[in-house]
Amino acid sequence: MDLQSIKNRFNIIGNSPELNYALQVAVQVANTDLTVLIIGDSGVGKEAFSSIIHSLSSRKHNPFIAVNCGAIPEGTIDSELFGHEKGSFTGAVDARKGYFETVNGGTIFLDEIGEMPLGTQARLLRVLEAGEYIRVGSSKVQKTDVRVIAATNKDLLKLVEQNKFREDLYYRLSTVPIRVPSLSARKEDIVLLFRKFAADFADKYKTQSVQLDEDAKNLLLEYPWPGNIRELKNIAEQISVLSENKQVSAKALSRYLQPYSNNRLPALSPAQHQNEFQNEREILYKLFFDMKKDVNELKRMFLEVLQNPSVAAQNPSLINELKDLSNGHDSTYLPAPVTNYQPVQLSMPQPSVAPVIVDNNIDEHEEVDESLNIMEKEKELIIKALKKHKGKRKDASLDLGISERTLYRKLKEYDIEEL
Repeated sequence: MDLQSIKNRFNIIGNSPELNYALQVAVQVANTDLTVLIIGDSGVGKEAFSSIIHSLSSRKHNPFIAVNCGAIPEGTIDSELFGHEKGSFTGAVDARKGYFETVNGGTIFLDEIGEMPLGTQARLLRVLEAGEYIRVGSSKVQKTDVRVIAATNKDLLKLVEQNKFREDLYYRLSTVPIRVPSLSARKEDIVLLFRKFAADFADKYKTQSVQLDEDAKNLLLEYPWPGNIRELKNIAEQISVLSENKQVSAKALSRYLQPYSNNRLPALSPAQHQNEFQNEREILYKLFFDMKKDVNELKRMFLEVLQNPSVAAQNPSLINELKDLSNGHDSTYLPAPVTNYQPVQLSMPQPSVAPVIVDNNIDEHEEVDESLNIMEKEKELIIKALKKHKGKRKDASLDLGISERTLYRKLKEYDIEEL
């Protein structure tokens, strides 16, 4: 079957090379059971390609169903596709068959596949790989023989990078990709399509078909058509119904088109936004300079302290390290080398020591190790409490926060004599 026959049969208008190639791929893959991924912007007619593939396949006498994955809530899409058992969730008063069961032997068209939740994607991958699925609320594996045709207007590879689409499912779906060109890439088909839509609406509303003058045709070709064929069809219907003059000029046509800019270059930010950005940048620069100033000031103060000969004598390695860190930076605050210094005894905190006094002079120091034994500390506290309360165990136990019975046991344990 040649392409023109396909176009006549499925009411496809256009002769652009991109469209012809997409149709040719659809016809060649129709007789197989390969999974097909149709890629194209919203409104380019992706569903028409799924109908062509099913109608030319060996499954043409079996069911065909189109499912918009973006229109089904996430909580019910598993039930819609795979069915559910009675009582599997609130509201499941009866068991229900899913699309993969009712369309067994036929074709299912999953439109907007990029909107499918990740959990459902895993179930779909199982169907594509093994032809198996499980109803919601069931543990019984069921078989199905369904050909899957998917479609999307999103970049699935970007969704894969964002962890919003399974990579294995993407490669399983895109066994045969078909790219449907946008209307802006088929400029030679725009006027043909408008003429076809105008004639159809004239028959529908029993009116005379509208005609475009040359300026109006040029305006159609210049318009970017973000809504693709769907938008062109809506424009043709509006003009057919609302236009009193059936010879439409460019001025009359412009009233039905959405405003757009011919300039495709990146837009400059308004002056106000530029000023705001400059102010924020100046604030950041000032913050960085203030931070550097504070660091240098702190370094200067610290070096002045260490410049003291006595301190420098006790910390020569630290002085050298600070000098090394200052190399390549602001060396203004580096002190001059310290020479001819005399060690001076500083009054600095010292470890706990017990002086040994001989002839009222401190001749030497003996370090005393402080005991950290918990039992010894507990014994000391008990003795202090007993002395404080003159041997009254009741008052001493209240002061210690323990019972009198516990205090009595501690006295025996530590062999403390009662006062």
